[in-house]
Amino acid sequence: MRKNADIALVSEMLETANVIRNFDFSRTAALAAEIRKAGRVFMTGEGSSRILPAHNFISTAMGLGVDLATATEGSYQAMDYDLAAYVVLAASNSGKTKETLTLVRKLNALQHGRVFGVTAAAGTPLDQETRDCIVLSCGWEKAVAATKSVVEQALVYQSILAHLVPCRWEQDKIKAAVLAESVMSADVPPAIVDKLAAAGTIFLSGRNNGVAEELALKTNEIVRKPSRYLEGTLALHGIEEIMTARDVVVFLDPPETEFAMMEKIFIQNIGATVVVLGPKATPFPTIFTPQLDGYSNVLALMAGWNLLAETGLKLGFDLDKPARARKVGNAL
Repeated sequence: MRKNADIALVSEMLETANVIRNFDFSRTAALAAEIRKAGRVFMTGEGSSRILPAHNFISTAMGLGVDLATATEGSYQAMDYDLAAYVVLAASNSGKTKETLTLVRKLNALQHGRVFGVTAAAGTPLDQETRDCIVLSCGWEKAVAATKSVVEQALVYQSILAHLVPCRWEQDKIKAAVLAESVMSADVPPAIVDKLAAAGTIFLSGRNNGVAEELALKTNEIVRKPSRYLEGTLALHGIEEIMTARDVVVFLDPPETEFAMMEKIFIQNIGATVVVLGPKATPFPTIFTPQLDGYSNVLALMAGWNLLAETGLKLGFDLDKPARARKVGNAL
């Protein structure tokens, strides 16, 4: 994809490796201490500012058995909750998201006192109205679809865990950056690109760690096609009733025990296309995603970006400027 680096979206995807390489884990030390003291954290925001960062944090913490209560919801739903006992992390790339600021202002009016922000823009309302706000180092993105900022937000959240449990994430960030570069420079098989370009609907199936759900959103913004995120093994529980032979199902590291059922439902019964993003060979067309503790989800996301960008280019779209989608989805 490097041959298209003059396109802002592609350039920002490629810059993500350096975001990983230069990430400063020390930025969240004080925040981690606050969360350790509270024993619970609630993450809010909208769209890409929440999907991967929050769900990657929760799935990682649960996998490590961290003694920490974790939860995430969109900001308006969070308005219904009693968050008094939680440290609240409010993320907004623009720092101006209406829903997020509405929640922040409600909590401030209640004298909550432990609302922290994450944004890409200094001096914005979120920066000014939270107790402390981490400003991303990746810079403002020109493309409408958020990419490098999503990864840095995820690293901000994950670095909190690095202060709470033993890990090698900081030591391995150079290795992760090299793998990120390899993922973004990998050639995507033209046959897979052709299938996505011709698809009616693109389904993204995977764990609730933010990767498949974030790629479903990016499918709308980059490939301009209908998409749907299928959590866990929901793909095997009735969705075939509304699928057609034009559809594509992209599985993120599916369980090997379900390969036969995937073949039966989607290929034999429907005639749809199955594609896998995963770390090992499968019976289906597969795009390799490298594994590295603490970074595997980010690397899988980037492999998905590569696939979607190649598909958008094949379709002849202006990847930087969707016809309707806005950079700031719902600004205050």
